[in-house]
Formats: sequence, C-alpha cells, structure tokens
Amino acid sequence: MHERPEEVLLCVSELATNALRYGVPPGRGYLLRLFGFEDATVRVEVHDSGPGFSRITGRPHGHGLTLVAALADDWGVLARTPGKVVWCEFRRAARRAAVQAAARQSGV
Repeated sequence: MHERPEEVLLCVSELATNALRYGVPPGRGYLLRLFGFEDATVRVEVHDSGPGFSRITGRPHGHGLTLVAALADDWGVLARTPGKVVWCEFRRAARRAAVQAAARQSGV
C-alpha cells in the first residue's frame, strides 16, 4: 500500500472531476488509469477527449490543479488526439529523496 493514500485519492477525485467538467463532450466518457511501479511510485492518469473548456456555466473555477501540484510529486498534461491526458505521480519517501538529490546534483 502506498504511504500517502489520502493524497492519491484526493488527486484522483480532482482529475476525474476536471475531466467531467472540462474534458468530456456530451455522450463521451473518460478513462482513469492507475499504475503501481516496483519503486513504489503510483501514477494516476485521466484521459479525456475534450478541448478543456468548462461545460458548466455560471460557476467559478476551482483550484483542483493547484491541489494536485501541491500534493503530487510531479504532474503534467500530455496531448493526444482527441483531447489530453492529465497525470500525476506519488513517490515513496525514499524515492522522493533520491530524485530530489539527483536534481540538486544536476543543477535542476
């Protein structure tokens, strides 16, 4: 089991909600994929086929991606045809420390 289940669950919820609000044209769905890697990294991917504009009018935009950026160790958006894949990753503490040390050494 991953050591940060609540953070993973919150990000799954945020990305899936964003797919429904911004990424899924009427009559279409989205795909949620979860990957667990040998180094204990968990990757969440949400695939959708929409343009990324809200289908719900009259409501303010939230801060879902801000939460994802704050909680996940890494995240991003990949283009696909049609639509996009929004993903985030959670690393185990030891793995996270190793990645940060490597980044410091390389000057990133």
